[in-house]
Amino acid sequence: MNHVLRILCFSLAMAVSLNAFGAEPEAAKPAASPATVTPAETGHGAPATAAPAPAAEQPKMTGNISGKVLQTMNSGGYSYVYVETKEQKVWVAVPQTSVTVGEVMTFKPGMEMTNFPSTSLKRTFEKIVFSEGVVSGPSQKKELSSPGAGGALVSGGKIKVEKATGANAYTVSELYAKSAKLHKKKVVVRGQVVKVSANIMKKNWVHLQDGSGSAKKGTNNIVVTSEALPTVGDVVTVRGTLYKDKDFGGNYKYKVIIEGATIEAH
Repeated sequence: MNHVLRILCFSLAMAVSLNAFGAEPEAAKPAASPATVTPAETGHGAPATAAPAPAAEQPKMTGNISGKVLQTMNSGGYSYVYVETKEQKVWVAVPQTSVTVGEVMTFKPGMEMTNFPSTSLKRTFEKIVFSEGVVSGPSQKKELSSPGAGGALVSGGKIKVEKATGANAYTVSELYAKSAKLHKKKVVVRGQVVKVSANIMKKNWVHLQDGSGSAKKGTNNIVVTSEALPTVGDVVTVRGTLYKDKDFGGNYKYKVIIEGATIEAH
């Protein structure tokens, strides 16, 4: 029964609505806090026998989490960040991002789990928050590299990329506005790469913006899956098949996504 409760709680914890930068499907569970590392995990000695974990409590929603990064690690497309806030130290799991120990970061709300067991790591998290993503931090303030031909960074770091030409060409905002009509059809879009998550579910996940659309409404960023692996800051032309309301399971849903795309850098 405890095993069933853990699975149900984990599913609920991951059922957090995604922002425009939607998280990629999780491929691995978070690592535990430094206090829970066993000899086997550090490569010294035989594995310790874990005590039976208490029944998992019902998850609860947290507010923003702000504090100094004490430890960080990446695994399976996720970053696991040990944060020291004014009140406590806590592990936060977010879609993989650039994090540096010692910097101060703010994370979006998420579901908090206590006494959450990690089967693969054979240990239990005293507390972990499955956050929606990063709000702010030094890594998020870095300017993108020069976009090259076809686009330019304007004042304030805003992106403005010229619309692709030819058949089936659209802006990012048009892809959202016409998604019902374009469902399962070939599309072409040009934009600047603002985020890349490599080798998740055997795909590279590329986030593209061209300056159109609304960040508030989530229509300014399009996710593209491809075997190609562009660099953040590149201006690229993407050709692929658009899908509306794509559901990868585990509550990872996209209002609009371009699958199986080719990516041409400018």
